[in-house]
Amino acid sequence: MPIDKFKKLRSTAVPLPIENIDTDQIIPARFLKAIERKGFGDNLFRDWRYDQNNKPISGFVLNNPAYTGQILVAGENFGSGSSREHAAWALYDYGFRVVVSSFFADIFKNNALNNGLLPVQVTPEFLEKIFTTIRKNTRAYFEVELVNQQFTILETRENFHFDISEYKKECLLKGYDDIDYLLSLKEKIEEFENQQG
Repeated sequence: MPIDKFKKLRSTAVPLPIENIDTDQIIPARFLKAIERKGFGDNLFRDWRYDQNNKPISGFVLNNPAYTGQILVAGENFGSGSSREHAAWALYDYGFRVVVSSFFADIFKNNALNNGLLPVQVTPEFLEKIFTTIRKNTRAYFEVELVNQQFTILETRENFHFDISEYKKECLLKGYDDIDYLLSLKEKIEEFENQQG
C-alpha cells in the first residue's frame, strides 16, 4: 500500500487521554493474520470500540460522531508493548495521519514513521493544552506542518516545535518507505559503482 506524501495537515482531532496504551490495545493479536496493510482500521481499538456482541460501545471516543479528524491525541507512553507493525497499519488505515503524545515507545515510533504516520511528541503541558482545547470545542482545528516541524493550536495560535530525524522527514515529505528511499538512490548507487570500476 503506497504511503501518502505528508507536508501540511489541518484537521480536527480525536482525544484519547489514556496513558500507557499498548499495541495489543491498538490492534488485538487475534487480528494479526493478514500480511497486507489493508483492512486493519476496522479493528483499531477493537475491544474498546465493540462489545462481545460486536455492537459499538457508545462511550468510546471513536464511536462518538462529535469527534472526527486525522489527528489522534493520546496520553503519555503511547505504543508500548510488542513490536507489531500492525499497530501503525491500523491507525493509518483508519485514517489517522498524526498521533500526538508526550511520550512514544521507540519501536512504535519507528514503525509509525516507516508507514506514513507522523508521531508528534510534545511536552505534558502542551499536550494538556491540546486536550483542553478539544474539551472546549470538539470541532477545534490544529495544524501540523512538517517542513518547519510545527504543531499549532489554531484557536490560540500556540505552537510546538517537534523533533524528527532528517531522514524520516524526507521520507514522509516524499511518501517513501525505506525501500522507496533506496530505490530513489538507484542511479547514484550505480554511478558510484561505475566510478569504482
